Amino acid sequence: MTKLSLLALLLIPGAALADGHGGAPVGSAEIDGAAVLVDDAQMTLYTFDNDDGSTSTCYDGCAGSWPPVLAEEGASLPEGFALTERRDGTKQITYNGAPLYLWAGDAEPGDMTGDGVGGVWHVAKP
Repeated sequence: MTKLSLLALLLIPGAALADGHGGAPVGSAEIDGAAVLVDDAQMTLYTFDNDDGSTSTCYDGCAGSWPPVLAEEGASLPEGFALTERRDGTKQITYNGAPLYLWAGDAEPGDMTGDGVGGVWHVAKP
Protein backbone atom coordinates (compact mmCIF):
# COMPACT_ATOMS: atom_id res chain seq x y z
CA MET A 1 0.00 0.00 0.00
CA THR A 2 1.42 3.43 -0.91
CA LYS A 3 1.89 6.23 1.58
CA LEU A 4 -0.84 8.20 -0.22
CA SER A 5 -3.41 5.40 -0.13
CA LEU A 6 -2.63 4.72 3.52
CA LEU A 7 -3.05 8.42 4.23
CA ALA A 8 -6.38 8.49 2.42
CA LEU A 9 -7.61 5.58 4.53
CA LEU A 10 -6.51 7.19 7.79
CA LEU A 11 -7.62 10.75 7.13
CA ILE A 12 -9.74 11.97 10.00
CA PRO A 13 -12.97 13.70 8.92
CA GLY A 14 -12.64 17.48 8.81
CA ALA A 15 -9.88 17.87 6.23
CA ALA A 16 -12.00 19.07 3.34
CA LEU A 17 -11.93 22.09 1.10
CA ALA A 18 -13.59 25.18 2.52
CA ASP A 19 -16.32 25.59 -0.07
CA GLY A 20 -18.77 27.71 1.85
CA HIS A 21 -20.90 24.63 2.48
CA GLY A 22 -19.44 23.61 5.83
CA GLY A 23 -16.23 21.90 4.67
CA ALA A 24 -13.01 22.65 6.55
CA PRO A 25 -9.70 23.58 4.84
CA VAL A 26 -7.69 21.80 7.56
CA GLY A 27 -7.85 18.71 9.70
CA SER A 28 -5.82 15.80 11.04
CA ALA A 29 -4.33 12.71 9.46
CA GLU A 30 -2.13 9.84 10.57
CA ILE A 31 1.13 9.68 8.63
CA ASP A 32 3.68 6.98 9.36
CA GLY A 33 1.98 6.33 12.69
CA ALA A 34 1.97 9.97 13.82
CA ALA A 35 -1.04 12.28 14.06
CA VAL A 36 -0.34 15.49 12.14
CA LEU A 37 -2.28 18.48 10.85
CA VAL A 38 -2.97 18.62 7.11
CA ASP A 39 -4.63 20.93 4.61
CA ASP A 40 -7.51 20.03 2.30
CA ALA A 41 -5.04 18.36 -0.12
CA GLN A 42 -3.69 16.27 2.79
CA MET A 43 -0.35 18.11 2.72
CA THR A 44 1.48 18.33 6.04
CA LEU A 45 1.23 21.61 7.96
CA TYR A 46 4.00 23.24 9.98
CA THR A 47 4.55 25.79 12.74
CA PHE A 48 7.37 28.36 12.98
CA ASP A 49 9.15 29.01 16.30
CA ASN A 50 9.90 32.62 15.31
CA ASP A 51 6.22 33.61 15.12
CA ASP A 52 5.03 35.99 17.82
CA GLY A 53 2.05 34.17 19.31
CA SER A 54 -0.65 34.12 16.65
CA THR A 55 1.15 36.79 14.60
CA SER A 56 3.08 35.45 11.60
CA THR A 57 6.63 36.69 11.06
CA CYS A 58 7.04 34.74 7.79
CA TYR A 59 6.78 37.07 4.78
CA ASP A 60 8.51 37.68 1.45
CA GLY A 61 11.13 34.97 0.74
CA CYS A 62 10.13 33.05 3.85
CA ALA A 63 6.51 32.86 2.67
CA GLY A 64 7.73 31.69 -0.74
CA SER A 65 9.27 28.62 0.86
CA TRP A 66 6.70 28.34 3.64
CA PRO A 67 3.33 29.42 2.19
CA PRO A 68 0.87 30.45 4.89
CA VAL A 69 -2.33 28.41 5.06
CA LEU A 70 -5.07 30.91 4.22
CA ALA A 71 -8.85 30.89 4.45
CA GLU A 72 -11.66 33.34 3.93
CA GLU A 73 -13.31 35.01 6.90
CA GLY A 74 -16.18 32.77 8.01
CA ALA A 75 -14.55 29.52 6.85
CA SER A 76 -15.74 26.46 8.76
CA LEU A 77 -12.83 25.43 10.98
CA PRO A 78 -12.61 22.45 13.35
CA GLU A 79 -12.17 22.97 17.09
CA GLY A 80 -8.77 24.44 17.99
CA PHE A 81 -8.40 26.24 14.64
CA ALA A 82 -8.93 29.98 14.15
CA LEU A 83 -7.95 32.83 11.83
CA THR A 84 -5.39 35.56 12.37
CA GLU A 85 -4.87 38.57 10.13
CA ARG A 86 -1.64 38.91 8.17
CA ARG A 87 -0.20 42.35 7.46
CA ASP A 88 -1.55 42.16 3.88
CA GLY A 89 -5.08 41.66 5.21
CA THR A 90 -5.38 37.97 4.32
CA LYS A 91 -6.47 35.53 7.01
CA GLN A 92 -4.08 32.78 8.08
CA ILE A 93 -5.28 29.65 9.83
CA THR A 94 -3.87 28.99 13.29
CA TYR A 95 -4.02 25.94 15.51
CA ASN A 96 -4.09 26.59 19.25
CA GLY A 97 -2.82 30.08 18.41
CA ALA A 98 0.10 29.02 16.17
CA PRO A 99 0.01 30.15 12.51
CA LEU A 100 0.13 27.23 10.05
CA TYR A 101 2.27 26.85 6.92
CA LEU A 102 2.98 24.47 4.08
CA TRP A 103 6.54 23.62 3.01
CA ALA A 104 7.54 24.05 -0.65
CA GLY A 105 9.86 21.05 -0.29
CA ASP A 106 6.99 18.60 0.29
CA ALA A 107 6.04 17.06 -3.06
CA GLU A 108 3.07 14.85 -2.16
CA PRO A 109 0.65 14.09 0.66
CA GLY A 110 2.42 12.33 3.50
CA ASP A 111 5.75 14.13 2.98
CA MET A 112 7.13 15.73 6.14
CA THR A 113 10.49 16.97 4.83
CA GLY A 114 10.12 20.38 6.50
CA ASP A 115 10.21 19.01 10.04
CA GLY A 116 13.23 20.45 11.84
CA VAL A 117 14.37 22.77 9.03
CA GLY A 118 16.63 25.40 10.56
CA GLY A 119 15.69 24.07 13.98
CA VAL A 120 12.62 26.35 13.93
CA TRP A 121 10.08 24.58 11.68
CA HIS A 122 8.02 21.71 13.07
CA VAL A 123 5.24 19.42 11.89
CA ALA A 124 2.01 20.72 13.42
CA LYS A 125 0.39 18.10 15.64
CA PRO A 126 -3.09 17.94 17.12
